[in-house]
Amino acid sequence: QVQLVESGGGLVQAGGSLRLSCAASGHTIDELNMAWFRQAPGKEREFTAGISWSDSRPTYADSVKGRFTISRVSAKNTVYLQMNSLNSEDTAVYYCAAGWNQYSSWGQGTQVTVSS
Repeated sequence: QVQLVESGGGLVQAGGSLRLSCAASGHTIDELNMAWFRQAPGKEREFTAGISWSDSRPTYADSVKGRFTISRVSAKNTVYLQMNSLNSEDTAVYYCAAGWNQYSSWGQGTQVTVSS
């Protein structure tokens, strides 16, 4: 069982930046597909960014390409999401997820609010 704990959310002005962290325990992230999802008020949860365990290749939703960067630090067993040029549409609860064929482990989420 993989446990995931997110942190780093908060209130930021439009144009600002935040870095989210996802600390994993119970399994090394080097052997897991890791991802960030987000859920805005009244909307379904959506894929935001992911990183493959096999080749560390990142993938992004079109809405965040060029602004968000996913990375992982094996020594800390932690995945990060660097978010730049934030706008009001990025306001959501951000969730960390992990798994192999599917994302079976989820964190509790961290709130990101972007004020205009």
